[in-house]
Formats: sequence, C-alpha cells, structure tokens
Amino acid sequence: MLFNSIDFLIFFPIVVIIYFIIPQKSRRIWLLISSYYFYMGWNPKYALLIILSTVITYAAGLLIDSFDAKNRHSAKIWCLAGSLISNLGILCIFKYANFFLQNLNQIALYLNIGTIDRRLDLLLPVGISFYTFQALSYTLDVYKGNIAAEKSILNYALFVSFFPQLVAGPIERSINLLTQIQESSNKSIWNLEHIKEGFLLMLWGFFQKLVIADRIALLVNNVINNYTNYGFAELSIAIILFAFQIYCDFGGYTNIARGAARVLGFSLMDNFKQPYLAANIKDFWRRWHISLTSWFTDYLYIPLGGNKNGRGRKYLNILIVFGVSGLWHGASWNYIVWGLIHAIFQIIGNIRTVFYKKNINFKKRSESGSRKFRKIITTFLLTDFAWTFFVCNDLTHACSVLKQMFTHVYTTNLFSLGLGKKDWLLLISAIEILMIVDILHEKGNSIFNLIGKQEFWFRWLLYIGLFWATILFGVYGQAYDIGNFIYFQF
Repeated sequence: MLFNSIDFLIFFPIVVIIYFIIPQKSRRIWLLISSYYFYMGWNPKYALLIILSTVITYAAGLLIDSFDAKNRHSAKIWCLAGSLISNLGILCIFKYANFFLQNLNQIALYLNIGTIDRRLDLLLPVGISFYTFQALSYTLDVYKGNIAAEKSILNYALFVSFFPQLVAGPIERSINLLTQIQESSNKSIWNLEHIKEGFLLMLWGFFQKLVIADRIALLVNNVINNYTNYGFAELSIAIILFAFQIYCDFGGYTNIARGAARVLGFSLMDNFKQPYLAANIKDFWRRWHISLTSWFTDYLYIPLGGNKNGRGRKYLNILIVFGVSGLWHGASWNYIVWGLIHAIFQIIGNIRTVFYKKNINFKKRSESGSRKFRKIITTFLLTDFAWTFFVCNDLTHACSVLKQMFTHVYTTNLFSLGLGKKDWLLLISAIEILMIVDILHEKGNSIFNLIGKQEFWFRWLLYIGLFWATILFGVYGQAYDIGNFIYFQF
C-alpha cells in the first residue's frame, strides 16, 4: 500500500479512529494487524518473510539473554551468528542471488570455463532491506547488552512490522521504538498537539512527494532515459533536479511516516537534517539517511576498528562501509560505485583536513560566511555528480550519460525537457519553499513551531493553503502513473 494512494487515505483514518476508541490493552494487537494488512497490500505471501525474520531474531534475543545469564559466551556468539547468517541469507537470496550469478558468469566467460545458465525468478519483497536491518539491530543490541531481550512476542512483532516505517524506514533502534511500544499500554495516547503535529508533518511530506518529487520525475525520467538526445546543459539540469527529487521523495516518505507515527502516539527518529546544507561529504552523511548511516557506523565501521588503527586502516574501513552501503541500496555495480565515490570524497576531505589543521589562516578563512557557502555549493555538486550513478539503470548507462554530458553541448528549449512553463514556475516556487524551510531548521527555528505560535486564523490559513496546494499542484492526471517511493526498491 502506497502512502500516496487512495487506499492509504482510507486505511489510515480507519486505523486511527479504531485505535483511539478500543481498549488500551487491545491497541498493540490492532496496530500489529493493521501493519500486516498494510504490508500484504503488495504481496500477501511475502508477509511470511517478515514473520520468519521476527521469529528468528526474537528467539535469538531470548537465547542470548539466557546464555548471558549463564556466562556461556560461546553459545551467545553462535546464537548471534545464526541470527545474522539466516537473516542476511534470506536477504541475499531475494536481493543479490541473481547479481552474484551474473558476476560469476562474467568471470567464467573471462576464464573461458562453463557458465551457470540459470536465473532465479524471485520478486524482491518491498522493504526487505529495512526490516531485516531493524530486526538485526535488535539482536546485536541484545548481544552487546544495550537492551534486555523482549519477552513479549506481540511487542517485538510490532517493533519489526510497525507500518509507518516498515517499507522505507527510518531504520529504528529497539532502544527507541520498542521501548515506546512497551510503554504504550500504560499511558494515554490522546494528545491533541501530537495529533496536529503529526498531520502537519504528513501534509508536508505529501507536498514534498507530490508537488516536488513527482513533478521532477517527469523531467528526469525523460532526459535520463533519452540521454542521447541531450547534451551537457540538459543532462546537468536533470541530475541537479534529481538531487531534489530523491530528497523530497525519500524525505517526503520519512515525514509521512513520522507524522503517521506521531498521530498514533509514537516518535520516530528524523532521517534527514538539511542534507544539502552540508559543508563536506562527511557532514552530508550525518544529515542524509541518518538511520542507515548510524546503523553502518555502529554495527560495521566500529567493529572493523573504526579510526583506532591508523589512517590507512581507517580509510580502508570507510571504503568497505560505503561499498557495502552502496550494495545495500541495490544489486548493481552502479550503486556500489556510487558508494565508493562517496568514500573517496570523504577520504580526500579527511586528508585535506589533516593537512590544513595546523594552518591558522585556513582556520580563520573557514569561519567566514562566504567560504562556508562555497563549501556547501562544492559539497552539493560533488553529491550531485555521485547521484549520476544512482539515477541510471546500471553502470554502463551511468558511464554513457557522463560521456554524453562531456562530449555533446546541445542547447535545447528548456520547456521541451518534460515540463511546461506552468510546471517550471510551480517547481521553482516549491523548491524555494523547501530551501526556506531547511534554512530555518538549520538556524534552529522549526517551521512547525513558528507556525504554532501564530494566531489561530493565520495557522489554519497556512494549513488549508498547504493542503490545497498539494491537491491542486500535485502531479495527477491520465498521464500520471502513481509511482513507488524511490527507496521502496531497496
């Protein structure tokens, strides 16, 4: 079930109304039923995979807790290994099996030996990377003693399958979401401010998705898929706009998810913090897909040794983490290259920092506003270059687009790229609103708090205005096919 579908606009109010009127002890059961119904809207049989992942990690948590009490360290390790291997094994089979077979065949052809003429006919389950990582983080946290094993299968099953963030995150930690679920049966959920805040956050997410992301998609899909018809100017415009498309698409989903959870009385982590105001690539990854970045930091980068074993090992760890992060995003070399490009950018940035850290003049210049602005623009352009490998279908496609960019300088009519004058005007205005909101948040001024302090009539004028702007200016019509959020494929 898509957030931007009629089905969800019917489903969510029903869930909320029943959630508020049923007895307190029944609410978690109702949310669990609703979550599975939400997921089964795509493919009912793949709900079995969530159940399997839930049972494995739940049992692993109990066993690890039990073995810990008995000081059986080796048994704890075997339980952890079993949970990791089984869950990652399921993920690899459904997401990466054909990718590995394809690459083995390429190696076999190169060595002139027999190939494996077979491909697994498997549909990638929606959100499998997200709920697998969320379930594994619980097992790892229990193993490290960060949280006690959850005794209630109901609480834990809801933690893994909670529908607002089930298919595209944020990847929640048990210390946050599971704790809230445990406490939900003992506290009142009716909070008018939280409900209002949640619906406003959802409305902002719908605005980002429907007005900005889906409008940009019309241009980006046209230009990137027909790249041979365009040159440097047109392809540059498409890739720059893709940066805003994926931000508003994924950020929009996150805001709808956080808003829906807030209405139900839960707080999900913020997955984005003004990523395009980052001053360097490391800063960008503190702001972009924060839940995944922190996951890889805690469960891969630090166990690899982090930055404790010298610069060389630190840079190798960065390459490994970003390479794996790229593979997490998709079973294709263009995603791996995208991740490695970010790793190289971050390593170069670190080397420059080490080189200049004793330079007093450099420190003084770095404090100036103009220099910070240049750093923000530079970081944006670097991330934009990397997005080329993300937006394309595969590595060959990405390389062909870059070759076309730097060997052809076409100048075509701006309005022939996929958007007319009206759409360009709406898009530029909407992006300006987006950047104003981000700049305000960067300065510590939440737009939602600012609106909440205004007069009643002014607040509701803004709410109604944003609602109708989303309805009137969202991308609809016969030519529009409701598309998945970009990160659903991961």
